[in-house]
Amino acid sequence: MVYTSLSSKAGNYPYQLNIAHLYGNLMNTYGDNGNILMLKYVAEKLGAHVTVDIVSLHDDFDENHYDIAFFGGGQDFEQSIIAGDLPAKKESIDNYIQNDGVVLAICGGFQLLGQYYVEASGKRIEGLGVMGHYTLNQTNNRFIGDIKIHNEDFDETYYGFENHQGRTFLSDDQKPLGQVVYGNGNNEEKIGEGVHYKNVFGSYFHGPILSRNANLAYRLVTTALKKNTVRTSNSLPMRTFSAKKSLKNTVT
Repeated sequence: MVYTSLSSKAGNYPYQLNIAHLYGNLMNTYGDNGNILMLKYVAEKLGAHVTVDIVSLHDDFDENHYDIAFFGGGQDFEQSIIAGDLPAKKESIDNYIQNDGVVLAICGGFQLLGQYYVEASGKRIEGLGVMGHYTLNQTNNRFIGDIKIHNEDFDETYYGFENHQGRTFLSDDQKPLGQVVYGNGNNEEKIGEGVHYKNVFGSYFHGPILSRNANLAYRLVTTALKKNTVRTSNSLPMRTFSAKKSLKNTVT
């Protein structure tokens, strides 16, 4: 059953932002729930009331209700459980993505949006298949350490910490979230990290990624709010938000 895990305090908010935390009771390692808190923080600063729902096993994903979907990381065991539930959500999540829904997918969530991934044991686990990338394993090695990437489309730099055994390879219609400045990235080629497709942002960054990169959090929230207002025919006199000063509670 879908249930609300987090909601803004009562008050007068000009906007509403609904976030789906996909499998949030299972995919929640490495402190990546902090990404949810950062999305909520930024959205509230921009005048939005935020509701976060856990959408998990046997739950329907309402593609018309949610403004942002967050898909976090987990261990192979949890991912194998989730893989059995994904086909029931494939059509709705695919529609959501193709209609420019905003998605943040981290580590295992990033992998599961793709075609398949291979566990450390060598077992192949089918992904959701709504995006073209796939993930292979590596023997006796992990990509661990600080990483910096640059997104040329937005002219933004992102910082994070990577810790993954998987090696992800993008399809021809996908771009990386950024070009690697230092660190490893998606695979041993050390060229690109993560994925950016339509309004889907995938990454191996922990930290969590949004607490270390408030500019990306701002981008996700404002993209979702602007799409929300088009859908609801509301105007959006968007307040500007100082991402660099976000942790100082500054709105300009």
